[in-house]
Amino acid sequence: MIRLFTAIAIPSEIGAPLQSRQSGIEGARWRPLEAFHITLRFIGDVAEPVAADLDEALAEIEAPAFDLELKGAGHFGEGADMHAVWAGVEDEPLLRRLQKANESAAHKAELKPETRTYHPHVTLAYLKRATAPEVGAWIQRHNLLHSPPFHVDRFGLYSSWQTKEGSVYRLEREYPLKG
Repeated sequence: MIRLFTAIAIPSEIGAPLQSRQSGIEGARWRPLEAFHITLRFIGDVAEPVAADLDEALAEIEAPAFDLELKGAGHFGEGADMHAVWAGVEDEPLLRRLQKANESAAHKAELKPETRTYHPHVTLAYLKRATAPEVGAWIQRHNLLHSPPFHVDRFGLYSSWQTKEGSVYRLEREYPLKG
């Protein structure tokens, strides 16, 4: 079994300024620069043959390249269940089109459909027992976040492993976009 997801990597020149925002929440597990990404489709644990079928389906995706901007900040979970803080992504129809193409590829590989609403973001930290006032203050300090545009001309299939320090990701394959 291999744990997989598809994503757009965040270029270091866009990710580096995000690192200066990684403080102010006690006990947060701040993500390293190399882990910054925008998930397109979480796949989960699959057998090698399913991963091969998924790879074939992803390779068939024909989608145009586009520009993205990071904008705003937020969190997932409520109250005692807050579990992550993130940088938001400016709405971009071509990103949503690419995400739907990834969902279609997962369907072709006979994976179960994603039931959660797609909310593009870059996870900056995972939280454990963070307080609402602390997270609220962090969001208030960073809600005007707005990156310069960056060009997206590929996406990747990543594997993921859990370690004591958190998840570690490895790019398994890249898929080019047109243009």
